[in-house]
Amino acid sequence: MKPIKLTDKEEEIMLLLWQHGPCCVKDLLQYFDEPIPHINTVSSFVRLLEKKGYVGHEPTKNGGFQYFALQPKKDYRRGALGNIVKKYFDNCFSMVSQLVEDEQIDAVQLRELLDMVENKNKKQ
Repeated sequence: MKPIKLTDKEEEIMLLLWQHGPCCVKDLLQYFDEPIPHINTVSSFVRLLEKKGYVGHEPTKNGGFQYFALQPKKDYRRGALGNIVKKYFDNCFSMVSQLVEDEQIDAVQLRELLDMVENKNKKQ
């Protein structure tokens, strides 16, 4: 299944669900930075995420609903990273070279990446 692109607000809600686990919409509000969106706005985004297949819900004891992520964060991250590489860089090498140029990655981290690639190749 090809991942459906999420808006910035939808991604923000997904990040909260991945980080904090299942919760009600009103409980999600406590995790937002100021200005905190209106509960109806968050509820609308949660329902959109449910339609897109990213969120599920289950009833709570008090008659409300608790929402939870259906899609694993690592699956979404993989698709999002692929889109970024495709959109802004010609290939992964140009992305990594940009990180080096911007001093966002150092030699130790780069070596760790190379070790990961080499170990993955050995397993195959």
